[in-house]
Amino acid sequence: MSDVKKQQTLEIQLDEQVAQGSYCNRALITHSASEFILDFGAMLPGISKLRVKNRIVLTPEHAKRLLLTLQENVTRYEATMGQIKLNNAPMPADPFGPKGNA
Repeated sequence: MSDVKKQQTLEIQLDEQVAQGSYCNRALITHSASEFILDFGAMLPGISKLRVKNRIVLTPEHAKRLLLTLQENVTRYEATMGQIKLNNAPMPADPFGPKGNA
């Protein structure tokens, strides 16, 4: 038996509304012992309300897989497109908004 894994093809289906995506400039991340909850939304200047557009609920294992996969993709992006620069302002303690426990 070969140690080489066979490449699997994943078929992805998106309905039209999901395929269009939604704009996000804020993410709220909360967690409990059994799940991570990621709320994605948008805030407009001068308005103090966050309108949550998408909520993703993950197991802790899948949250960590997401973290590692996102880091890998940012690294690939920067290798091709150059370093992603953050503005010169000091990094806020909560760059995407408050975090907490669910």
